[in-house]
Amino acid sequence: MRTSDSAEVTRLLLAWGAGDEGALDQLVPVVYRELHWMARRCMAAERPDHTLQASALVNEAYLKLVDVRQIEWQNRAQFFGVCAQLMRRILVDFARRQRYLKRGGGARPVTFEENMVIPGAQPANLPALDDALNALATIAPREVRVVELRFFAGLSVEETAEVLKVSPDTVVRDWRMAKAWLHRELRNGGAV
Repeated sequence: MRTSDSAEVTRLLLAWGAGDEGALDQLVPVVYRELHWMARRCMAAERPDHTLQASALVNEAYLKLVDVRQIEWQNRAQFFGVCAQLMRRILVDFARRQRYLKRGGGARPVTFEENMVIPGAQPANLPALDDALNALATIAPREVRVVELRFFAGLSVEETAEVLKVSPDTVVRDWRMAKAWLHRELRNGGAV
């Protein structure tokens, strides 16, 4: 996203947070392409015949965003971090519903992408990954936020540091620790 777009996103977020409902209508076209990219990234690990498509995931996240009132928007990175959390929850809820409907059959593996590759790890399904992240949150909540922002939202180390108000070195350390912890938990079948 260009710097001018980033500044525009921040301006619109601040206006929306201040109660300007029209700012949300102006914000959506500015961020839609990036939200769609984020949704495609989230969907990349899903099965090809998944009934939920990237556009539907963006729409579901939008519907949940419209109801968000208590967040004091600060900047673009924070906004995309919140969107990443929403998309993660939507996908996990969808996967759990599907598994419930199928009584556990046919769970589809979700592999870690790019920087999240864990050598020797077995692919995890999204509910197992979510359970592992929730367990990690009880002992290391910031590390979970790093995973959400880096893996689900696709933010850079610097953007993640900005959202969390920590140094980039802290983000890198948290990222390494979270990957190692998740690898162990998923390899051990999620026994926490």
